[in-house]
Amino acid sequence: MDEFSPRLAVSAAGFLAGAAFGALAQRTGFCAMGGVSDLVLMGDGRRLRAWFLAMAVAVLGSQTLAGLGLVDLGKSIYLTPSLGWPGAILGGLAFGFGMVLTGGCGQRTLVRLGGGNLRSIVVLLVLAVTAYMTLRGLIAAARLPFEAAVNLDLRRLGLASQGLVELVGRPIATAVVAGALAIYCLADRRFRASPRDLLAGIGVGLLVAGGWAITSILGRDEFEPQPIASFTFVAPVAEALQYLMTFTGAGITFGIATVFGMLAGAFAAAKASGSFRLESFADRADLLRHLAGASLMGVGGVFALGCTIGQGVTGVSTLALGSMLALASIIAGGVGGVKYLERSI
Repeated sequence: MDEFSPRLAVSAAGFLAGAAFGALAQRTGFCAMGGVSDLVLMGDGRRLRAWFLAMAVAVLGSQTLAGLGLVDLGKSIYLTPSLGWPGAILGGLAFGFGMVLTGGCGQRTLVRLGGGNLRSIVVLLVLAVTAYMTLRGLIAAARLPFEAAVNLDLRRLGLASQGLVELVGRPIATAVVAGALAIYCLADRRFRASPRDLLAGIGVGLLVAGGWAITSILGRDEFEPQPIASFTFVAPVAEALQYLMTFTGAGITFGIATVFGMLAGAFAAAKASGSFRLESFADRADLLRHLAGASLMGVGGVFALGCTIGQGVTGVSTLALGSMLALASIIAGGVGGVKYLERSI
C-alpha cells in the first residue's frame, strides 16, 4: 500500500529529522553566516567552529556508514566524475555574498521564518524562484552549456569520481579531514567552554549523517528505490514551493519534507522558549538588500550544487573535492559580503 511505500517512509523520517534540525538551530543559534560575521567583525570564532565541528562529525558518521556498507555515497550528486570547479567557485562566491545580504543562508532563513521573521518569507520565495529558474528554467538554458564546456571530466585522468576516498583510501581521508577539523575546533578554549556551540556542531553533524542513513536504508527498495541524499536547502526550497503549487500532481521527497520539518521544528522551539516575534523590513533599502541577496543565493546555490549545509556539511561529508572548493568559495564570498556591509552601513 502507498502509505507504506519507501518514498513516504523516507519523507516522514525526513520531516522528523528536519524538525529536530530546526529546533536545534533555533535554540543554539547555529548559523554559518553568523559564524563568518562573528569572526570578521568581533574576532569570535565560536559559531564558525560549531559549523566546522558539524563537518567533522558528519564526515566521521557518514564515512563510517559507508565503510559498513549501509550507505553508498558514490550514488550521491557530489561524487560524480564531473568536477564543476567554475560553478563551485563562482556559485559559492555568489551564495556567500548573498547570504550576508539576507542575514542568513537557506537553513537560517527557514529557522528565522519559524521564529516569526516575516522578511524570511520574501527571501525564501525569491530564493525558490531563482533557484528553479537556474535548475530547469530560463537561467538553466545558459547554465547547462556552460557546465558542459568548462566542467572537468576526471575519467580522462583515470578517476571514477572526485572523492578523496578514491585517491588515498577511506580511513586516511576520513582521519585527515575529520581530525583536522576537530583539532581546529577544539583548540579554542572558549569554544570548548560553550555547551551551546558544541551541541549545535555535534547535533547538526549527526543529523546530516542520519539523512544519508534515512534515504539509503528506508529508501532501499527493489521496485521504488529512493535517491540517496541528505540535508541541503537550495533546490529543496524551490521544489517545496513547486510542491505547494502542484500538490495534487506532485510527490513529496526527502528534501521537501526536511524544509517543512525545519519550519515546524523552529516554530515549536521558538514558541516553547517565548522567543517567537513577528519582524518585518526596516526600510526600502533593507527590502532591496534582501531581494538581491536571495537572488544571489538561489542562482549561486544551484551553480555550486549546494549551500552552507548542502555543500558545507553534507557535501564535505562525502569527501568530494568539489564540495571543499565550494565551501572555501562560500566562506570567501561571506567574508566579502561582511566587509561590504561594514563599509556601506
